[in-house]
Amino acid sequence: MLLLGAASALVDGINAGVHARGFTDLRPAHGFAFVRLAPDGATVVELAEHLGVTKQAASQMADELVRKGYVARGPHPADARARLLTLTDKGWACTRAADEAAEEALRPWADAIGPERLATVRAALSRLTVPGRIRPTW
Repeated sequence: MLLLGAASALVDGINAGVHARGFTDLRPAHGFAFVRLAPDGATVVELAEHLGVTKQAASQMADELVRKGYVARGPHPADARARLLTLTDKGWACTRAADEAAEEALRPWADAIGPERLATVRAALSRLTVPGRIRPTW
């Protein structure tokens, strides 16, 4: 429960920081999608798998992000049938804003437990988590 509470606080802090930096038309789920789209893009199927949602839900999110100018659809370099979703300049700017917001959100944690302990927590979590899918809590 403590880990879930910390994760929720971190997501909320990043979201607030992203909004404060002018990206007010996004919600946290979009950030989880950006993680998969950076650096090389992804198909809708890959995005759906990453988010743990249906292909239709991922397609709707992709449509929304394209409409808002954060994502572009283009030809897939290895599969003529697929379309590749990639971040636009606006999407990359938002990603940088989220990185800054994450550092900002973690600053109080470092102040509370010390930077060394925070580094220890990060190292421990990196050994416990499996890279890959990130399933946001909706």
